[in-house]
Amino acid sequence: MLDFTLNLLRKLAGIGKTANAGPQHLQTGLDGEEAAAEFIRKEGYQLLARRWGSTLQKGDLDIVAVKDDLICFIEVKTRTAHDDSPAERTVTIQKRNTLRKMARNYLNKNFKTNRPPVRFDILSVYLLPGRAAEFQHIKGAFNWSERKRSSDS
Repeated sequence: MLDFTLNLLRKLAGIGKTANAGPQHLQTGLDGEEAAAEFIRKEGYQLLARRWGSTLQKGDLDIVAVKDDLICFIEVKTRTAHDDSPAERTVTIQKRNTLRKMARNYLNKNFKTNRPPVRFDILSVYLLPGRAAEFQHIKGAFNWSERKRSSDS
């Protein structure tokens, strides 16, 4: 844990980055995914995959995890500041549809029979300078379809 914290602080401070590290927003996203994976583990989830992709569909699944026999497809959104628009608002209907297709591909490949129940989550990660990472985990953020959920009534 100490190594993870030190490495995250180094990344946030720009220590150890090379010129080939890529655009800052991509590095921020990778740092957020790393922090999210650690957060999910601490919450008792078992990680099944990170940045899982398929040749059948463009895109990736940030985190696939299991807890209490429930497969969770977790979309990670990382920000370096709190602003007027929460990070989870960037998960548009198009993004949700892509995540659903990716989840179907993942399940078809890994759970041909006896498919466990599934949940789609959004995990907002706030990497604010000089502060510990903040997390907002929205469990069941969306379903397999855009129909109104019974819990929305």
